[in-house]
Amino acid sequence: MDLYEYQAKELFARHGITVPPGQVAATPQEARAIATELKVPVVIKAQVKTGGRGKAGGVRLAPGPSAAEDEARRILGMDIKGHTAHSVLVEQATGGFEEYYAAYLVDRANRTLLAMVSSEGGMDIEEVAATKPEALARIPIDATSGVDLETARLLAARAGLPEDVQDAVAETLVRLWEVLVEEDALLVEVNPLACTSDGRVLALDGKITLDGNAAFRHDHAAFADGSDDGGLEARARAKHLNYVKLAGQVGVIGNGAGLVMSTLDVVAYAGERFDGVRPANFLDIGGGASAQVMADGLEIILFDPDVRAVLVNVFGGITACDAVANGIVKALEVLGDARCPIVVRLDGNNAEAGREILSDAAHPMVRVVTTMDGAAELVAELAAA
Repeated sequence: MDLYEYQAKELFARHGITVPPGQVAATPQEARAIATELKVPVVIKAQVKTGGRGKAGGVRLAPGPSAAEDEARRILGMDIKGHTAHSVLVEQATGGFEEYYAAYLVDRANRTLLAMVSSEGGMDIEEVAATKPEALARIPIDATSGVDLETARLLAARAGLPEDVQDAVAETLVRLWEVLVEEDALLVEVNPLACTSDGRVLALDGKITLDGNAAFRHDHAAFADGSDDGGLEARARAKHLNYVKLAGQVGVIGNGAGLVMSTLDVVAYAGERFDGVRPANFLDIGGGASAQVMADGLEIILFDPDVRAVLVNVFGGITACDAVANGIVKALEVLGDARCPIVVRLDGNNAEAGREILSDAAHPMVRVVTTMDGAAELVAELAAA
């Protein structure tokens, strides 16, 4: 689960990491009231779960309450990379500081935990890695030993931070590690990590991804939010579906995470030839999905207003293709109107029986294609029509 900036800073504060004073506002009037209470120049920051807010105009300085209200009015409702700003963080402005970068994450490719610290904060870390690799320290962390002050000082030194701030930054790096471990996070990132002229170290921004598999150990329910996707992910969780909303137009359903990921790639590749259409979601119905699970998945995807066409890509193993076909027919009976075309590719266990079920149902919005590439080509074309 990705957190908003203000939620990440709430966890930071719990672990002793200094963050600027601020509150969340959902209306321009609330922003004005918060700025009045803070009695200092403030920054109005769009609360969306994506980067690039500053470049998109989603971060604005306001010298006083009236300006805070005006800037909040400009930001609220703004679309930033497909995410709508439903709230803003009104936060005390910080001046006179140096910007650094710090993060811990799960490095799945190398099966380890990774620390990344850079003297080039405030920039996209990918750009730093590409243009100034010497300014980015990347150090694997042993999960059994973790990050103590000695390791944290090494990180700060390897990143080329000035010697006079290394000790102060090291203390914050230890606390960030505590956030990762104690909150069961997959990613903890601060960009920028600010060192002010008076020696304070502050997290001016924050990004945290919590591990949903560890949710039973925590009280993180208050962080759950469905506003970015119209509640689709919350609806999917209620039906025990593995669903992630994406910024595209082609709904995708598959059985098995690997197959679904491959399907996303194939759809994106085919979409390049049809107005750049892209996948609208990741939805894995699992290896032993029943007709009901298939129906639930199709219902979630068709509820997404961004979806213009749907691709169901199933390779029958434990999941029999006739069960998948029955699920599609059942879902369409319940929904009544498919709203958009559905392309189905079935292969493997009982594939022929599944195709016959769909053929007998003769639903006008369902197209059956025998190959994965052919299905992706057709669904991209239909989504672009």
